[in-house]
Parts: sequence; structure tokens; C-alpha cells
Amino acid sequence: MARRSRRYVVPGVEQGMQAFKADVMKREGYAVDPNQPDDVKYEVAKELGVPLHPGDNGGLTTESVGQVGGKIGGAMVREMIRLAQEQLANKK
Repeated sequence: MARRSRRYVVPGVEQGMQAFKADVMKREGYAVDPNQPDDVKYEVAKELGVPLHPGDNGGLTTESVGQVGGKIGGAMVREMIRLAQEQLANKK
């Protein structure tokens, strides 16, 4: 299966989203290379016991790969909600 390409609704936010991911995952306690924030998935996978490696991972289940993405995406969503709540509180 071909890797899907990510498309953001707002053009030009790719770099900002990668920086946000790096920041959030650092705060979660992971070692993140700011130049390669996507590589944090390998550290998360190792922690979860998912044998994710660069290259072909066609033998992995959707569930195991979802655990890795969910841990990263979940942390990012929680931080976005926290930031939005903070902004709303500051408006009052």
C-alpha cells in the first residue's frame, strides 16, 4: 500500500505543524530531533512494543500502527485543546 501524503487545509503550515509535534512530544518526555520530528514515532513504537522500523512495515496490523499514531496525535490534540481553552480564558 502506498503511503498517503498529508494535506493540510491551510497552505504552508507543514513546517509549523512539525515544530508543534516536536514541542509536544518533547514535553511528553521523548527525545525529538527538531529536524526530523516524524522520527519520534520509532521511539513511541519501541515503548509500546510495536516493531516499527524505517522502510516497509507492511506486516504490521492497523491496530498496532494506530497505537503509535494515536499516542502522538492524542498528545497533539490535548495540547491544542489546552491552548484554545487558555486563549478563551484570556479573552474574558
